[in-house]
Amino acid sequence: MLVEPMRYLSSALLLASAAMAAPNLAIVLNSAEETLSVIDTATMKETKRFPIGKEPHHLMATPDDKFLIVANAASNELVFLDRTTGEVKNRVKNISDPYQIGYSPDKKWFVSASLRLDRVDIYNPETFQVLKRIPLPKAPSHLAYSPDSKMVFITLQDTNELAAIDLETQKVTWKLGIGKQPAGILMTPDGKYLLIGILGDKYVEVVDWKARKLHKKIYTGKGAHNFVRLGDGKHVFLSNRAENTISKINMETLTVVDSYPAPGGPDCMDVTADQRYLWMTSRWARKVSILDLQTKQIVKQIPVGRSPHGIYLVSHAPRK
Repeated sequence: MLVEPMRYLSSALLLASAAMAAPNLAIVLNSAEETLSVIDTATMKETKRFPIGKEPHHLMATPDDKFLIVANAASNELVFLDRTTGEVKNRVKNISDPYQIGYSPDKKWFVSASLRLDRVDIYNPETFQVLKRIPLPKAPSHLAYSPDSKMVFITLQDTNELAAIDLETQKVTWKLGIGKQPAGILMTPDGKYLLIGILGDKYVEVVDWKARKLHKKIYTGKGAHNFVRLGDGKHVFLSNRAENTISKINMETLTVVDSYPAPGGPDCMDVTADQRYLWMTSRWARKVSILDLQTKQIVKQIPVGRSPHGIYLVSHAPRK
């Protein structure tokens, strides 16, 4: 049931007053429409939508938190946005098929998973000159780093594997067979396990990456896909795209501790700074859905473009 309690509007306004320096914006990538939506999180309305490039799937903040980087896979480019306004500031061309991107924790490497081209590219994070192109079939999808920045881990959706790349030697050091269509991947805070959403099934695969073996399965829901951290250093949310649910996972006990409704094929997510609301892209509904984590109700759905994918809240919970 869709509800819009006045207390949500009140809390949003109070947050805005309390943090004048923090803009109230959400940035949403409409992958199939090749546009970007800017949403005012106080009024919960789309304020503008404009062309951004072909197949914008994922986005992230730069390490200094000044800009957002949009990865346009089919345009072969990175688009740098003003993080506070969503305005385009720069375009970096000749970034080959950037589907999923990420800086290493030590900021020494910038890695792009090229899903369409079956390749992983390693770039200089300052000049974006390519350092190495590594063939990695098939369909390299999402990535995560080891805490020491020595390794990057890539899920291979069409071969049902996890690949590990040594960033110093820039070579694939090992692969591990996992579940069907592995997608989102996340390192636990203790650096011991990798959590991998198994999109073609209904669970999260837990991998002991140092031992190079499967540790356990956490059953969540059909279409286990992508992760976002709550911000407390203990819990993470997982979108179950086919099940239309969100699972809350305790990263210490490696168990599901709660479940929430998530209509329209939930995909990417972000958590508000107060850790009260989860914003998600509803991929098949052309909407952004807002979940109240306390009442477990969807309090608002905001129409955006076709196939909304990546989402970023300018004022968000800690990334831990």
